[in-house]
Amino acid sequence: MPNPMMNDKAVDQAAGSAGWGAPVVAGRSTVIPGTPIDDGPISSWQSGLMTIRGTMTAGAVLLILLLGSASFGWASAPDSARGTSGFPGMALVAMVVGFGCAIAVHFKPMMAKVLGPIYALAQGFFLGVISKAFNVAYEGIVVQAVGATLAVFAVMLFLYQSRIIKVTDRFRRIVIMATMGLMAFYLISIVINLVGGSVPFLQSASPLGILFSVFAAGLAAMMLAVNFDTIERGAKAGWPKGMEWYCAFGLLATLVWLYLEILQLLAKLNRR
Repeated sequence: MPNPMMNDKAVDQAAGSAGWGAPVVAGRSTVIPGTPIDDGPISSWQSGLMTIRGTMTAGAVLLILLLGSASFGWASAPDSARGTSGFPGMALVAMVVGFGCAIAVHFKPMMAKVLGPIYALAQGFFLGVISKAFNVAYEGIVVQAVGATLAVFAVMLFLYQSRIIKVTDRFRRIVIMATMGLMAFYLISIVINLVGGSVPFLQSASPLGILFSVFAAGLAAMMLAVNFDTIERGAKAGWPKGMEWYCAFGLLATLVWLYLEILQLLAKLNRR
């Protein structure tokens, strides 16, 4: 599922809604009536503010939780070699819980520190189960998908850091609008499936189906650049410390989306 969290409006609202106990953001000051104005000693150090290192630490914690839960989901998934079949109902519950956490964090950004680990555990279990199902059907596909996801992440990080890809306001708007459109299309396709219909090219190995998966995976890769830019801008602007978890949540959600799109693309290529 595409990641709609890091659009400009959502991020601005999140950065400005630190909630109770929020630190004073750089550039703001608090003056107590009756006391002389004193800027204090000049220092570049600011406590309680978002940093890139802090965001990466939060992201690492979420990733570890996701991988651990994915391992459990993999072990819980059916194995055709043992003659079992079916799809664990808990995987569907986990998917719904993960999606619910993403929606809740969108409206309550400062809850990301609590909901982020829940999302990682729930989504990890779902990923483990669905990855096992794909691997049973196409042996070795999960290793390929994980490798491709890591490669895309590394390439996008290099392209962003070297400024080969520049995340301008126009770039950000295009990527976010396309992501929102893709999310709406996926939701519509789910409704169509629930009423007994289908959108053939979504699962088809036809040229159109493969082209769609390439587009979706490419859009997820572009969203990574938007995530990197958001994290960098937040650290420079002195956003509240809680935004580290919000940004780490968004980055993890994009990685999950990218992995699923690559997995689907590889499955289509294997069917040709």
